[in-house]
Amino acid sequence: MSPRQLFRAVAFAEAITWTLLIIGLVLKYGFDIPIAVTIGGTIHGIVFIAYAFTALLVALNQRWSLPVALGAVVVAAIPYGTIPTEIALDRRGLLAGDWRREATDDARDQVWIYRLLRWLLAHTAVFVVVAILLVAAVVTILLITGPPGGK
Repeated sequence: MSPRQLFRAVAFAEAITWTLLIIGLVLKYGFDIPIAVTIGGTIHGIVFIAYAFTALLVALNQRWSLPVALGAVVVAAIPYGTIPTEIALDRRGLLAGDWRREATDDARDQVWIYRLLRWLLAHTAVFVVVAILLVAAVVTILLITGPPGGK
């Protein structure tokens, strides 16, 4: 799976979970079914964090500027914002190319974060486990701190 394919899949999943959250809100406030927002909100929260992780991962691999990388993450707070963002990034060529598994003559390839990225890309199973653990850790911390807006 290329960076483009991964980003596209997770951006689309994040947009779908916005629909689940919105349906949950309608069911909670329109039909007094509060569990619906808990379910939709939890799924959306997990995919939101996974999207942010994916956006940062692809940004690092594709060597996006800091404003582009942060913009790709922040836009997820806007309902369905990841879809036009993915389209715009793709049209600008910022999703083109493969994973950077090999060092080049570029001086940035000697920076620790790029060496770590190459190592993780070479050890896919470890990378997947680390990514899942990172997303789970962030979700756990957020669940412990409580829902947005409090209870």
